[in-house]
Amino acid sequence: QVTLVESGGGSAQPGGSLTLSCAASGFTFSVYSMGWSRQGPGVGFERIAAIDSDSTETYYADSVKDRFTIFRDNAKKMVYLQMSNLKCEDTALYICGRGWSTYDNWGQGTQVTVSS
Repeated sequence: QVTLVESGGGSAQPGGSLTLSCAASGFTFSVYSMGWSRQGPGVGFERIAAIDSDSTETYYADSVKDRFTIFRDNAKKMVYLQMSNLKCEDTALYICGRGWSTYDNWGQGTQVTVSS
């Protein structure tokens, strides 16, 4: 059974940082691309970052480029999203998914709230 569990969300001030984690289980993690998406209040689902199976290729949406970093640890079956210089518009539910541009499995999400 494929399971993805996000953690690390919380509250931050503008300009602050947070690192999200996603723990994977139930599949051969090292052969899959993984990604992060988010859904903000009143905003549609936005794909924001992806990483291929061996970390040779990454993708970032323009909205987070140069502020967020996706990385993974295949030995630990973890994928991370390091977020810096947070903005109020980064407030959203952050979801980890299995796949590059579309997901066949995803977690419940972790909430990030950025406010002063």
